[in-house]
Amino acid sequence: MLHQRRTLVSLGITFGLACAGIAQAQTDVGVLDVLTYNVAGLPEGLSSGTPATNTALLAPKLAPYGLVNVQEDFNYHATLYAGDAHPYRTATSGGAAFGDGLNTLSNYPFNDFTRVKWNQCNGTDCLTPKGFSYMRVRLADGVLLDVYNAHPNAGVEAGDLSARRANIGQLSQFIQTWSAGNAVLVMMDSNTRYTRSDDNIRELIASNGLTDPWVELIKGAAPAAGAAPLLCGTPPTNSCEVVDKILYRDAPQLTLVANRYQLDGGGFYDSAGKPLSDHYPLHAQFGWAVGDRLRTSDQFGGPHGVPFNDLAGNPGVRPLSGVTLRGGARLDGVGVILDSGKLLAHGGSGGQATTLSLGANETLSSATFTVGKYNDRTRLFSLSLRTNKGRSVQVGSPTSESYTLSAPSGWHIAGFTGRAGEEIDKLGVVYAKD
Repeated sequence: MLHQRRTLVSLGITFGLACAGIAQAQTDVGVLDVLTYNVAGLPEGLSSGTPATNTALLAPKLAPYGLVNVQEDFNYHATLYAGDAHPYRTATSGGAAFGDGLNTLSNYPFNDFTRVKWNQCNGTDCLTPKGFSYMRVRLADGVLLDVYNAHPNAGVEAGDLSARRANIGQLSQFIQTWSAGNAVLVMMDSNTRYTRSDDNIRELIASNGLTDPWVELIKGAAPAAGAAPLLCGTPPTNSCEVVDKILYRDAPQLTLVANRYQLDGGGFYDSAGKPLSDHYPLHAQFGWAVGDRLRTSDQFGGPHGVPFNDLAGNPGVRPLSGVTLRGGARLDGVGVILDSGKLLAHGGSGGQATTLSLGANETLSSATFTVGKYNDRTRLFSLSLRTNKGRSVQVGSPTSESYTLSAPSGWHIAGFTGRAGEEIDKLGVVYAKD
């Protein structure tokens, strides 16, 4: 079924979404044009380009892309944003020596934005706190995509290679924890090459089920490690390998299909024909569609704790035999019991545990929860679940800020998504087709 869904999305993009008007009116199919671009924004004299002039020239050229990740956006950040009109943008972390140079410009709202510093660096890369960023982009109601921006250690000396492998490993571990069960998009200046034997880009891809559109659409297979580098000419072609990478994976609740890969598109040149950065912009286009058997809701709460998604522990979506909730002053924990007896639990061990066992042909139909502040953090305070048989279970202490998620007709609630630590900080649900 997932293969069929991917084919349908691909056909929709191939024919230019012939029913574009309808597609735009719906919230279950769309097109996402993305760009990753190292804008060479180190201070003039340290940069290999002329960012004092070029930043103002390149900023308006970002407009056609719905989601843009930039790297080395250091000392000319204000100029970049002054020439850009994307409605959702990350705040700068500072100029060179203070910030990581990573920013995202988006036509789509996002939340849970997080910057993470590398644990290891080498040489001049240690002069500024480089790392990676994470955010959850909302393409439509309940259509959530985990997006990563990164800039691992540069260079080819032994210390550089060791640091970069550690960087890639750190990013990989983070994705495995924070994005389990979710669709993922990574756009970065990776400083890696498939042909460089000492780079571990393949490990990042294999460990997280990622796909490179350059390999998928252009090459057919990744170049062999140890082979001669596929260097770019002037102008470059899509067949050469650059260190800038776009990687993605879809998920049962969100199908992604790569439709286009384009290096050096969009006219990022000055009037004399010179590139506006020492990197070429890298563009990919994806078709997306929500799952036909599984979907997720929006999430409500605060950006604390660690993300979770019951689809990671129940990818085939086994039926539920019950739910166990923990609560007292607030919502401490949530858990679903699969028909195999396995418990998928999140949160802490505080509060009083209450279990609702589901009968034959009984499913969860709605979830009502309340949100409030505790110790200056937004958290879930109560949760009430109702079944299609009219039975219910509730724990916690309700507040005045209430949300109700009801399964669409022909669907039911099959699990939870959100963020949790010792308590539940954010909550949404997984919907499954009856």
